[in-house]
Amino acid sequence: ESSAQPGQRMESLPEAVLIQILASIPAVELVLVCRLVCGQWKNLVDGAAIWFLKCQQDGFTEAEPEEEAKDWQTFYFLSKRKRNLIKNPCGEETLEHWEEVENGGDGWKIEELPGDFGKEFPSDGVHTYFVTSYEWCRKSQVIDLRAEGYWEELMDTTQPKIVAKDWYAGRSDAGCLYQLHVKLLSEHEDVLAEYKSDTIAIPQNSDADWTEISHTFSDYGPGARFVRFEHGGQDTLFWKGWYGVRVTNSSVMVEP
Repeated sequence: ESSAQPGQRMESLPEAVLIQILASIPAVELVLVCRLVCGQWKNLVDGAAIWFLKCQQDGFTEAEPEEEAKDWQTFYFLSKRKRNLIKNPCGEETLEHWEEVENGGDGWKIEELPGDFGKEFPSDGVHTYFVTSYEWCRKSQVIDLRAEGYWEELMDTTQPKIVAKDWYAGRSDAGCLYQLHVKLLSEHEDVLAEYKSDTIAIPQNSDADWTEISHTFSDYGPGARFVRFEHGGQDTLFWKGWYGVRVTNSSVMVEP
């Protein structure tokens, strides 16, 4: 039985074949194990071809590599991790995971779509929403980027886009107010970048359609470790109960 190292046993393979083989190996093993086998493997793992192929295999891109200069390894890892970092975005777990909850008036309530004097959500999969009362209600989540798999070097050098989105609607029989406030925070919770929407007024007798609000953070500088997402609102008629703004399907995503 040969005692040759894997790199030696496979060194006679055409590079294109070796790339195909390595691209079938899980990404973490490529970086932590295969990259250390020999100089040739290190160069291949550090190069673009393997990662472009893995992106194609996982459906992350259809482009040809010469069409756009990319760091395909970073693009692959970001694409793999892409997901909504907001937990319980639609209220299916009541107020679980939401912090600094301010319950003005009769407080937050969760209702099923479409609700009284409301409209269905414009896409499938959303069945409930949070609704506010006659005094200001707000709630927030703080996302720990490192805990979610976004390491310091990635955040400091690549500075991937961070996209915050929310959906809000009023009732057709009551006016209401809505506001979104998102911050990027450092290790010590210094504010590196922030977005604060205007206080949006929805008049009484509106069509009650759902509206998406979105903000993209880019070129925010090194040091981003947390994202703080806060939203809230109230009704403008001060009716007892839950006639204020409705919110659902909140999201924060780190984009490739």
